[in-house]
Amino acid sequence: MNYFLAQLVNGITLGGMYALIALGYTMVYGVLLMINFAHSEMFMAGAYIGLGTLLLLSNAGTQNAISKALPFLSFLKNLRGFFTGSTVGLVLLFIIVLAVAALLTGCLGVLIERFAYRPLRHAPRLAPLISALGVSIFLQNAFLLWVGNIKPFPSLISVKDLSGGAGLGITPVRIMIVVTSLVILVILDLFIARTKIGKAMRATSQDQDASGLMGINVNSIIAMTFFIGPALGAVAGVFSGVYYHVVTYNMGFMPGIKSFTAAVIGGIGNLRGAMLGGFLLGLIESFAQGYISASYKDVITFMILIIILIFRPGGLLGSSVVEKV
Repeated sequence: MNYFLAQLVNGITLGGMYALIALGYTMVYGVLLMINFAHSEMFMAGAYIGLGTLLLLSNAGTQNAISKALPFLSFLKNLRGFFTGSTVGLVLLFIIVLAVAALLTGCLGVLIERFAYRPLRHAPRLAPLISALGVSIFLQNAFLLWVGNIKPFPSLISVKDLSGGAGLGITPVRIMIVVTSLVILVILDLFIARTKIGKAMRATSQDQDASGLMGINVNSIIAMTFFIGPALGAVAGVFSGVYYHVVTYNMGFMPGIKSFTAAVIGGIGNLRGAMLGGFLLGLIESFAQGYISASYKDVITFMILIIILIFRPGGLLGSSVVEKV
């Protein structure tokens, strides 16, 4: 029984990260009907930016090096003791790392939309897809050349098992991943449903031309979408670094593919569907690895995707759209 519960905890934790990335996929698709395959690199970029922010605020070697290059940042040395010497400081450090990673990665997403996607908005659908793949390859190689390959991610949060001797693996890191994912879903759902910007997003997703005629700045709404989606991916990237204690230049590829799969399973374009698909995919992968074989977990995952698409092409919470000709 304990083994089953341990796999359940693993699956929910993994599903929380998949769900955060899948939300970004589904937001972009919901507005532009476009699959942003560069979104997996937003996950990777967020992890690197989060690592850089963490080292800048808490690592003596990094602070000494940056102070020599940029003397006006030498004040960061005085903050290191606060961030690393108390629980309040550690919590604040983690919040700052998440916020900076989300903000800068969101800005990167806006730049990508402006220069790589917007000029192709009225081109055939294959053109933006190829552009997205090009951006993905560019970002992977840019981080490899400019930052490096494998970077250790220092521990921010305790990994102590809170389940006592049961060995369920209920750690503060896992609790934070799941809780954050659910909180973000609720906030995002309310934002889309209740705010003017959210309503403008829904209008733009239905008809861009009509939205423009009604006074909605379509370009700004799309840019906002490309800010929120990568920001969510960045949060997942930081969680991945905290959870696995390492970041790499190609770390976004497989989580990106699986999160896209999760969005499709739940119903791409549907926020709740993306969240459901993320947690469902995490549970499937965890139980497949625990009870069948780690070598076959991906095979089983994508077999289930095929079965769902055969019997429910729109996803679990999506709806199939019939085009009239």
